Amino acid sequence: MTGPDANEGTGSTRRRTGPADRTADLRDDDADLLESLLSGDHRALARVITRIEEREPGYRGLVSALYDHTGGADVIGVTGAPGAGKSTLVDKLAAAYRDRGDTVGVVAVDPSSPYSGGAVLGDRIRMASNVGDMDVFFRSMSARGQLGGLSMATADAVKALDAFGKDVVLIETVGAGQNEVDVVRTADTVAVLVQPGSGDDVQTLKAGILEIGDVFVVNKADVDGAERALAELEEMVHRREGSTATPGAAGHHGPHGGGGAPNVAADSDAPNVAADSDAPDAAADSDASNDAEWTPEVLGTVAETGEGVAELIDAFDAHATHLRESGDLARTRRRRYAEEIRTLVRADVGTLATEAIDRRGGIQTLADRVRRKEADPYGVAAEIVDPIAACLEDRDDPNGDRERADE
Repeated sequence: MTGPDANEGTGSTRRRTGPADRTADLRDDDADLLESLLSGDHRALARVITRIEEREPGYRGLVSALYDHTGGADVIGVTGAPGAGKSTLVDKLAAAYRDRGDTVGVVAVDPSSPYSGGAVLGDRIRMASNVGDMDVFFRSMSARGQLGGLSMATADAVKALDAFGKDVVLIETVGAGQNEVDVVRTADTVAVLVQPGSGDDVQTLKAGILEIGDVFVVNKADVDGAERALAELEEMVHRREGSTATPGAAGHHGPHGGGGAPNVAADSDAPNVAADSDAPDAAADSDASNDAEWTPEVLGTVAETGEGVAELIDAFDAHATHLRESGDLARTRRRRYAEEIRTLVRADVGTLATEAIDRRGGIQTLADRVRRKEADPYGVAAEIVDPIAACLEDRDDPNGDRERADE
């Protein structure tokens, strides 16, 4: 176990306490469920993740209460194009971690069913070698249409596994090409899988996914084309290193929030995304990283036989050590929390806006007003958003309510 807040003992006994008690507002049954999870009850863990995935009433209170107990797990994302062997490799990784005494949680993000919204594939169909081991917890989750295949529910499920006490949490992404950059928002270490003979896949890496990898893996390294794929990846990594002007910009743990993927957080509409992700101590963070940049490793594995898995875990451990010693772990997690806040605020404001639209007769009614030239889209949008903005301004102005009361 290599997490910065890890205590001795097995994962299910590790606990952390935070400065705030977020359990006070929980309902009695939710408080009992949380206590059962923290006590190592796998059924409680499964129930909490189900509530998170289904977004059931009260789930936010549970997730909030979990935060005080997170921060000890190494979170590793495994991504790459479909067919690269992600599921088989994750299965072997879980078994290898168990062999050395670590407890493991696996979140397999699958394509969404167009009918139910649930996961199309089942984790235990693809990952069968650890069935029966209670210290390996598998969960398939639906991508729910999120860009890159990772939804907010996935990030919250990782928190549940972390709080439960898992030493390592593996995230297997849905495999949707370069959109997999979303994985960096949840994982501390990202492994990008490529299969031999996939020249198009290697070209795709240049378009975006190359920048997020901390470790690159040529899986199925025993087939023709493996050596060429390894050489191409090595060359691309070194080109990236040589063309990077910003110190510490390898991978996604650069000192200014970008690393090699400056657009990861910048897809928000806020103009000061880069500034607010690491301020005010960005300069100090940069100084801490200048002497120790991370150069992504390129490895070959044969997931079906387990060949290269031990070396891959060594690379993950080395990256985890680098994150802690360089200070990049704190920066990475701060960026993650900043993006979570943005995502939640956007979702909540969107819900308020949808309710406002419904109160005005629905979106089709509003569209008909525009069609009849009775309004324009900008004006309609202002009708919906302005009252929300006014409420926010009132709350931010402590004297606003008093002044209106005096009028």
